[in-house]
Amino acid sequence: MSTQREVDVVVIGAGAVGENVADRAGRTGLDVVVVEKELVGGECSYWACMPSKALLRSGQALAAAQRLKGAAEAVTGSLDAAKVLERRDGFTSGWDDSSQAKWLDSAGLGLVRGTARLTGTRTVSVETAEGTVELTARQAVVVSTGSVPVLPDVPGLADSRVWTSREATSAKSVPARLAVIGGGVVGCELAQAWARLGSQVTLLVRSGLLAGQEDFAGEMVAEALRADGIDVRTGAELARVSRDDSGVHVTLGDGSTVDADEFLVATGRRPATSGIGLETVGLQDGGSLEVDDTGLVAGVEGSWLYATGDVSGRVKLTHQGKYDARATGDAIAARAAGPIETPPWSRYTATADHHAVPQVVFTDPEVAQVGLTAAQAREQGLDVKVVDYDLGNVAGASLVADGYVGKARMVVDEQRKVIVGVTFVGQDVAELLHAATVAIVGEVPLERLWHAVPSYPTMSEVWLRLLETYGL
Repeated sequence: MSTQREVDVVVIGAGAVGENVADRAGRTGLDVVVVEKELVGGECSYWACMPSKALLRSGQALAAAQRLKGAAEAVTGSLDAAKVLERRDGFTSGWDDSSQAKWLDSAGLGLVRGTARLTGTRTVSVETAEGTVELTARQAVVVSTGSVPVLPDVPGLADSRVWTSREATSAKSVPARLAVIGGGVVGCELAQAWARLGSQVTLLVRSGLLAGQEDFAGEMVAEALRADGIDVRTGAELARVSRDDSGVHVTLGDGSTVDADEFLVATGRRPATSGIGLETVGLQDGGSLEVDDTGLVAGVEGSWLYATGDVSGRVKLTHQGKYDARATGDAIAARAAGPIETPPWSRYTATADHHAVPQVVFTDPEVAQVGLTAAQAREQGLDVKVVDYDLGNVAGASLVADGYVGKARMVVDEQRKVIVGVTFVGQDVAELLHAATVAIVGEVPLERLWHAVPSYPTMSEVWLRLLETYGL
């Protein structure tokens, strides 16, 4: 059975990004339909951001208590892994998306459950359990299908039933032995989460951890992972992977073997654009979609095809994708009424990723970074001054943990006397990050920032110490 329906906007993908673009366009009165083939709420809600942080949090709370005299003596047990997994399941609603679907309905947004495929200009065909739904969009089609893990081309890997981030965040029990390949955010976070839940973890990386961050960030995280009993091996190259009744066997390039019960492959992701009909509108199947700052896809005739989130080739972070989606939804709604102006920093343009992308790595210690690293600033030709400060010397940090270990770095553009990058590493530094983001986005002159007085005794006093160290 086939049905036809005409609406203003079709959003393909009901993850956090798709929900945001649909909401922003729909709240103006446009008729918006969202298409989803899996769970409403997407990767972040069920297999990424929320469950991974839930797996990490209990271990972080226990470690924080163990760093305080008086509290440490009261903590005599270990994590209850079953309870941690139960708490994780609460954040995913047991992988039931009914509450998310109800939210779509409450926001006046339509939902079609099925697999979507572009069939031409402003047309989308959806295969559902009841038949085919042919959707025509009067204004726009938005592709928000996210990304999927990339498995390296290693003999035996594809046939060894390895874990990707999905299996690692939704596992029902703790593997006795876990091998992890990949030193990025996913690899580091999940290695630590499962180690603290009782797994014997081996982390395999080609070089250092957290490439793209300040070098000291990866070094401090590696030291902490080793302190948790994780075998961190650098210079590791996969040669072959196999699985038998005794587990997974990972052969490395040097001939050594790592045996494990599960093997997590965290080596990157690619846009989930294969098989969605891009070729019907003149684009390459499976490729990333080049977009402008309003989300419009390049290479498509007419202003109707948009892309947001991981498929757009921009920053693959949930909060950044949601920000992009808000700008795109607003732009779609405004263009429905006529031409619009799109200067930088307008509500219709997503320009933050050109200057100040914030990111937190939720390991213990946390890594919170925004803007440019010192190396990136120099590569851009900036005359920079790098200011480092030991977070353990801040009174507020000494209250957070006995023997607090952490570091802060501020990267200053000496020509403009503004901050272009900040990195914090330490316990509970994530909440320091937004102040840094505001300072960079707002291009606040250092002499003006000097008058933003931090409360005492809080960790935010690191701002005073950084500015003093700079020379103010």
